[in-house]
Amino acid sequence: MKSRIALMLIVFFTQSNVGICQKIGFTDAAQFGFLPQASGIQNAKALQKALTIGGTIVVSKPGIYKMAETVYISSNTTLDFGNGVFLKKVDEQGVFTHVILNKGALTKTYDQNIGIKGLNIIVNGIDKAFSEVYGLRGQLAFFYAKDIRIERFRCMDLTKMQFGIHVCSFEDLIIDDVIIKGEKDGVHLGRGERFTIKNGVFQTFDDAIALNAHDYATSNPELGWIENGVIENCHDLNAENTVGYFCRILAGAWTDWKEGMEVQQSDAVVSNGKIYRVQAKADGTKYISNTKPTHLGGSQILDGINWGVVQDDVTYTAGVRNVIFRNIFLEKPRIGLSIHFDNDRYSRSYYPNAPIPLQENLSFDNVQILHDKPVPFLVIATPVDLVTIRNSSIRNNPIKFVSNKAMTDYMKTIIHLYGCSFDVNGVFELLHNDVEGKKIHLKTSNNVELGENFAAKVYAGKGDLIIDSDLKGLKK
Repeated sequence: MKSRIALMLIVFFTQSNVGICQKIGFTDAAQFGFLPQASGIQNAKALQKALTIGGTIVVSKPGIYKMAETVYISSNTTLDFGNGVFLKKVDEQGVFTHVILNKGALTKTYDQNIGIKGLNIIVNGIDKAFSEVYGLRGQLAFFYAKDIRIERFRCMDLTKMQFGIHVCSFEDLIIDDVIIKGEKDGVHLGRGERFTIKNGVFQTFDDAIALNAHDYATSNPELGWIENGVIENCHDLNAENTVGYFCRILAGAWTDWKEGMEVQQSDAVVSNGKIYRVQAKADGTKYISNTKPTHLGGSQILDGINWGVVQDDVTYTAGVRNVIFRNIFLEKPRIGLSIHFDNDRYSRSYYPNAPIPLQENLSFDNVQILHDKPVPFLVIATPVDLVTIRNSSIRNNPIKFVSNKAMTDYMKTIIHLYGCSFDVNGVFELLHNDVEGKKIHLKTSNNVELGENFAAKVYAGKGDLIIDSDLKGLKK
């Protein structure tokens, strides 16, 4: 009897791996030849075969797996990498952009219910700004995606052109437990709603996190609002050199196309029920547009201007609203948070006389500034209605209002600052305004002054500043 049972077990466990995995609810990518010893081309094709099945795909054998092209993931699929598994980009048939991209990105068709767990990417210098989708740059990327969860992501060698994670046109996104280092943005979001980015460690030359509702034409495929999100328990580690910010919060606006209008690289217009953008070299060239763009897709050159179709749903503004930052640790001595407009040869966020993109309700809770360099904690360069800062540790790091003269009215901003500690000896310029006509209401309460002889001051410039403060030097 025992021998019969043993024989039955042997028969059962020696069935094809495909059959076994299907019975227990997952697919092992090794069945299809996804192996550390395989070539990059072989591995990409093998992993693609596994992903085509859907469900839960596992990669359990530790090792470095070469990847020579993008693989595409579809709805209702989880890709789960075990400990010690690394995907290494290799040039076996030319450089490529994404390691993993959702399939619907190619047709602007929403994919949903996708999970990526334990993904370790080795970029290996294989860096291509974008290919499949104009402006989509992530090593891991999603475009037109809903209900996406990215867990335990690692990438330690970002190079100059690609972001670690790039997601645009999304709903319901969770990014949890990431360590990203290198030269470009760590997590870069375009338009979308309902998101969480948490438990992140960043050491990036450029932005650690970018909430770029507007963007360079080459850095986001669509435009719109980023809203209703939480960014928490994130660390911006120190590094020798840097540009960018811990978080860039980027707004923009544009107008209807008009005959004779002047445009430059990245400018957007509304025409024929679509949004078109100038896709040109970032050399500062100004163009005069006399021919209305009306093509239905792709790009077309009119009056020497390359117009690309961006999206079919029309909006005239882009920005960020209803986002909470909490438990943020800023070690790198750079501007921590920038509420931002671009205005350079790559892009001008605000086209003259466009609708005003009022960013709304941004909250910063328990932000710990851990460096001693006197750089701004927060720079505000766009209209924003309310900024709340609470329970935070502030050193010699002021709030600055600046203007690139994009508009004449930057509207009123309320700064509500409470429950914070100020570790500054002597006089501290808490707020500095360089925006002519700017209306600011500064309200502070229940704060703690740690430095000896601490006294706060403000510089109103040519703005209109109302102060209601408990801080020494400001309170009446």
